[in-house]
Amino acid sequence: MQNYRDKVVWITGASSGIGEGLAYEFARQGACLVLSARRTEALEQVRLRCANPERHIVLPMDMADTDSMANKVETALTACGRIDVLINNAGISQRSLIKDTDLSVDRRIMEVDFFGPVALTKAVLTHMLAQGSGQLVVVSSVVGLVATPYRSAYAAAKHAIAGFYDALRAETFENGIRVSVIYPGFVKSNVSLSALTGAGHEHGQLDEKQATAMSADEFAVQAVAALAQEKNRIIIAGKEKLAVWLGRLSPDLLARVIRKIKVT
Repeated sequence: MQNYRDKVVWITGASSGIGEGLAYEFARQGACLVLSARRTEALEQVRLRCANPERHIVLPMDMADTDSMANKVETALTACGRIDVLINNAGISQRSLIKDTDLSVDRRIMEVDFFGPVALTKAVLTHMLAQGSGQLVVVSSVVGLVATPYRSAYAAAKHAIAGFYDALRAETFENGIRVSVIYPGFVKSNVSLSALTGAGHEHGQLDEKQATAMSADEFAVQAVAALAQEKNRIIIAGKEKLAVWLGRLSPDLLARVIRKIKVT
């Protein structure tokens, strides 16, 4: 059972949504935070709203800039001395049909949602292996288990990062490192607003199901509790969780259901 008091927890995508909610919950439990995203001002506002804001630092970064990851890790280590937990939460979603999506959009989503977390994980892993402990976490999606229309590249990236982390778990268990994949369903956030269209523009609309979904704070309480128990696979969702179980019971029936449901 993990106790996060005085642990250094690094959260990417911490400026809003799930990342922001996780920041508040980890801070409430006494952790020291490294808060990362592209928007420095928004990160600073989150830091100030956290419990004990003087204990936390802001470290702006772009997940698509994989060449910068080693330097970002060194900056975090210089400021905090160690990294106990990495939460790879930053990402970008999609709202477009495959036939309407430019290949550059597919590449952009894979860079941010897959290669960025992989690069940061590898950079942090070296440090965790040396210290003989650590917790590596990635936020996938229920779409990373059940792909739906309008999210082809997003689903691909979320499937891919979960597979990477499953392999990582097996490779590092004997080194004292624990690895978890979180699969959120609909959570009230800005993810649909910033999702990419087929031409690479922001979707700019709040999806109906997200507008009425669980809050990021509620999600964070459940997620941190599950992480404290070192669970491997953490599914936090509403009715959409049923699709995961249906897929195991009858993939053919799930395929028929997915064709008919409204997902935007």
